[in-house]
Amino acid sequence: MNSAISACGLTKSFGSVHAVQKVNLEVRRGEIYGFLGCNGAGKTTTIRMLLGLIRPSSGEIAIFGESLRTRRCAALSKIGFLVESAKAYPNLTVRENLEVQRRLTEASKGAVEKSIELLNLKEYADRKSDHLSLGNLQRLALARALVHSPEILILDEPANGLDPAGIIEIRRLLRNLADAGTTIFMSSHILSEVDQLVDRIGIIHRGCLVEELNHDELGKRKRLYIDLSVDQPERAEAILREKLRLNAITRPGERSLRIADAGAKSSEIASVLVKAGIGLDRLLPVDEDLEAHFMRITGEEA
Repeated sequence: MNSAISACGLTKSFGSVHAVQKVNLEVRRGEIYGFLGCNGAGKTTTIRMLLGLIRPSSGEIAIFGESLRTRRCAALSKIGFLVESAKAYPNLTVRENLEVQRRLTEASKGAVEKSIELLNLKEYADRKSDHLSLGNLQRLALARALVHSPEILILDEPANGLDPAGIIEIRRLLRNLADAGTTIFMSSHILSEVDQLVDRIGIIHRGCLVEELNHDELGKRKRLYIDLSVDQPERAEAILREKLRLNAITRPGERSLRIADAGAKSSEIASVLVKAGIGLDRLLPVDEDLEAHFMRITGEEA
């Protein structure tokens, strides 16, 4: 079986609030799956259901083909996780925190030192966790998630609190883990980082999975925009609609236009506007990145 995580009809309601609605998703073995959504979209609720922390109102979850409902302990033993915020026992050192986790997960005796080395925590190994910076506390949380060499990692904002060098370091770590066969399911608000790292993405919006595609498909679906800055935006828009039959025109700013029509040509746009006596301050073709794609799909465009 190639599926590491699968969910079918996953639904969670809190009274009259439908947090997650009939979500079907599949995460394949050894891939990095980016799970994206705005605040309140249902990301964390979905993750907590995948980890057995809350029960679905309906639907089924399987980990490597084993039902989370009937084989909960066996399924969860294969997962390491970091959800919402990094936590540790404040009066224990980094090494002691990891030793507690090692015993809970029945990992080998060398697992603690391996995790310390993997997350570059050797300098802080004997420091109590309440004296760690936010970034090093995040490293400790990741080390705890990895101490038993899980087959699946479920991570909610894994780069939280890290400086740019730390973000790059964690990106490399996650890529290396995936290349070695670990399945990674992660959510993040740093969409530029997700764009560089993931093999597939799923976008959840208002509790529904509205898009799921691999990285190559994402590249094909991204749009090419033409951004303009003009002195008469309303007149410019009317002229472009009339003369060039352009319809996908939006107004992201007071003096700006954005054109998303396929086949729109910068030279024709510039020529038509200049001939009409419209002052053209800027004309810039822009390739849509993951952030812009996400904002368009979720209806959050400016």
